[in-house]
Amino acid sequence: MTQAIALARILRDSGHQISRVLVGKSLSRDIPAFFYEKICAPVETFESPHFVRDKTKKGIRIFATIFCNLLKTPKFFATTRRLKEIIELEKPERVINFYDFLAGMVYRFHNTEIPLICIGHQYLFLHPEFLFPKGRIIDRNLLKINTRLTASKAKLMLALSYTDMPDVPNKRLIVVPPLLRQEVLSLEKKEGDYILGYILNDGYAGEIIKWHKSNPWQKLHFYWDNKEAEKVQNISPGLTFHKISDYKFIRHMASCKGFATTSGFESICEAMYLGKPVFMVPSYGHFEQECNALDACHAGAVIFSNSFDLSGFEEFIRNHSFDYSIFRDRVSSAPDIFIRHLTGKI
Repeated sequence: MTQAIALARILRDSGHQISRVLVGKSLSRDIPAFFYEKICAPVETFESPHFVRDKTKKGIRIFATIFCNLLKTPKFFATTRRLKEIIELEKPERVINFYDFLAGMVYRFHNTEIPLICIGHQYLFLHPEFLFPKGRIIDRNLLKINTRLTASKAKLMLALSYTDMPDVPNKRLIVVPPLLRQEVLSLEKKEGDYILGYILNDGYAGEIIKWHKSNPWQKLHFYWDNKEAEKVQNISPGLTFHKISDYKFIRHMASCKGFATTSGFESICEAMYLGKPVFMVPSYGHFEQECNALDACHAGAVIFSNSFDLSGFEEFIRNHSFDYSIFRDRVSSAPDIFIRHLTGKI
């Protein structure tokens, strides 16, 4: 969603219009209010395939996810017809898909001549030089299959990447810089005394609370997507959990001394742009996040672990040395690159 906000601004600044935004959602997660406020276009939501979480609420059950979503196939297929009707009604010059599965299915099962362009870090998984975690052949193949299905009949796949990599024209794959919001690009970096965090699955809260009890001197601010939680929960002196709030989050990001997260791409890029060391914990059973963590480690600005034991992260912060200027220059080149690929001849 933050990628969509960033791209919408780039397109509008170049004189283009966003006619409508279609957002896939699950019943377990709300779309943040800031998205409706900042996308500046009519928004319509639909139920999309989603992950089934495990009992610990730390990760996902991949085969249960597949089975659960297969049961909803008739409903999802009806949704693709509705999405196709909207596309034909709007008659846009381009349809841009941020890795939504049903958008790919629209183009696989319904004829439309309106070009589809797909954007996401996940399309880097189709690059011949991408390095996957060792083993896990089934997970790797499932991930690649899902990625290809989201881009059915796409004219281009724009793969967001931490680092520069060669394009793969025969696969219609172009490697591009990350898309960061203007609010992040205009922030002034500061050096605070706390670690900022974001957890995709609230089951990790127990690990964080346990670690903080043994390290009460370390200030922690963690954001989570817990629908039942208060906006702000002071767990103990020095440990606070916050519900998702975009501006409050990035202000915390600008002043933290390090960022700990469950391996999301956008927030890691925001931290790198602001020169913050990153600690990553891929959600349990979430192979895509394991790939993302390994990729970010190869970029050189992060370390990752299988738990929120932040003791090693403190040492990493103290001894961390990384030239962020190359990454910042790469991000700054994004507007021209995206306009060229999105509006050029396909």
